[in-house]
Amino acid sequence: MKINVSDVAETAFLTLYCHAIDAQSKSPILNDKSSIETVKILNNELFGSDKKLHKLLVSGKIKKELVVHTAIRAKKYDEYAKEFISRHPKATIVNIGCGLDNRFERIDNGKIVFFDLDLPEIIDLKEQFYTETKRYHYLSQSVFDFGWMDHIKTNDLLFMAEGVFMYCDEKDVKSLFLQIQKTFPDSEMVCEVFNSVWLKGWFKKIMKLKMQREFHLGQDASFHGGIRRSDEIESWNKGLWLLDDWSYFDSMEKKLGWLKILRHIELFRKTQWTVHYKLEKTI
Repeated sequence: MKINVSDVAETAFLTLYCHAIDAQSKSPILNDKSSIETVKILNNELFGSDKKLHKLLVSGKIKKELVVHTAIRAKKYDEYAKEFISRHPKATIVNIGCGLDNRFERIDNGKIVFFDLDLPEIIDLKEQFYTETKRYHYLSQSVFDFGWMDHIKTNDLLFMAEGVFMYCDEKDVKSLFLQIQKTFPDSEMVCEVFNSVWLKGWFKKIMKLKMQREFHLGQDASFHGGIRRSDEIESWNKGLWLLDDWSYFDSMEKKLGWLKILRHIELFRKTQWTVHYKLEKTI
């Protein structure tokens, strides 16, 4: 197995290992058992690597807060998908920036069609763990290369982008929203966003330093785009409607501990959070 991926793509490893640690913990939040087996295989490849991130992953000594937050987020996104499926049993779901996660297995009702979309370097690796079927497919390209949309020919569409758009420029994310709205009117989007307040001046430098020192991510794995308010995306075009938003701190998960009180402080509740949008057809 050849592992040679970019800095941003390596964030998929961090997410996967968080899932595995959660699954092996007492009272797991997400309980993604498949991640345990994937990590065992990857450990054989990463063991002995000189990269600090790889050493951190193999050691399993990832910060508890990150493991808890990552598991809570994945569980909530599964819930968003299941709620959409309850309304549209034959839905099509596009998992943007899927990484090495196995969401399809966790939410499948036996009828949905599911697309995992990510950079070729991640899809090439993921293909070694999970096989395509009639209802499970890979889209191996950048989400901003809109050619992938030609492969999707159905209604009742949900797009999901967990831990993706903060690594992208706002103009690119806006362009994607508008293209999806034009090509797939009346679809829905659930995506994670970052507060643009923290992307200015010294705040941005501190954030980048934190990611490099605490998580040992590469230079290119830094946040670039964000919004200030959940309804800000509505200003991008007519027909973009905020349905709801959600923060880690809204969770009643016991493992959050005292951090649950941060739900009452708007700046912290909305440092990194999720928005749910309807993308209606415009005249």
